[in-house]
Amino acid sequence: MERRNFLKVAAATGAMVAVSPSTITGELRADDGSLFQAYEKVQLVDANGAPIKASSLVKEENYIFNYPHASTPAILLDLPEPTNRDVHLKSEDGVEYVWKGGVGAKQTIVAYTAICAHQMAHPTPDDSFLQYCKKGQATMAYDGSGDVKGVGGVMVCSSHLAAYDVTSGCKNLNATAPEPLAAIIMEVADDDTIWASAVLGPDRFRDYFKTFKPELKKYYGGKRKGKKHVSGTATMMALKDFTKEMIQY
Repeated sequence: MERRNFLKVAAATGAMVAVSPSTITGELRADDGSLFQAYEKVQLVDANGAPIKASSLVKEENYIFNYPHASTPAILLDLPEPTNRDVHLKSEDGVEYVWKGGVGAKQTIVAYTAICAHQMAHPTPDDSFLQYCKKGQATMAYDGSGDVKGVGGVMVCSSHLAAYDVTSGCKNLNATAPEPLAAIIMEVADDDTIWASAVLGPDRFRDYFKTFKPELKKYYGGKRKGKKHVSGTATMMALKDFTKEMIQY
């Protein structure tokens, strides 16, 4: 397994502590916010249960899988270029954490919780307002200079035009979202299989479960089933095959 994907979190004293997601279980807290939560390590598989290989990923394709809960969606990407490394990020409460970067042979594979930090818009089987816009794809949310003409290469929530930098830990790029998207800690094994093991950054799972009770019942059989932790494997597919309508401005 790759062991480069180490994390750093701010301890209550302000010191930076390095941790490995492969060896830690339980929860690390920094100040008054949860920055890192280890969950069961699960393997990404396709709809037939076959292991997905990192080398088979399509560049800049939006892939979706549910992790760490049965109802919490995440988006995985294989970016065209290596990500930034050791990116310092802050939660809405000002708690600092460090995202180490992409994984895989070229350090281009990333995954993030697909629950917008603004008002928790997220992909469903009916529609998805949250998705990655390819480089060069027009988006009204962000172009790097404030002009509304779009350059793509960012995660966009079209519900209220929040934008996130997928190359830098999904850092929020405009004032719409108050903090980054939480990152899913990924590993690529020696046999090219892909694994999820933890969540880094401020997650919104608790509020998500409270807010979307009718949805959890509709798609997952209720809140209790929706909160169940994913175990063993997580099925991943292209977002375009998961949802009926992808909405992007």
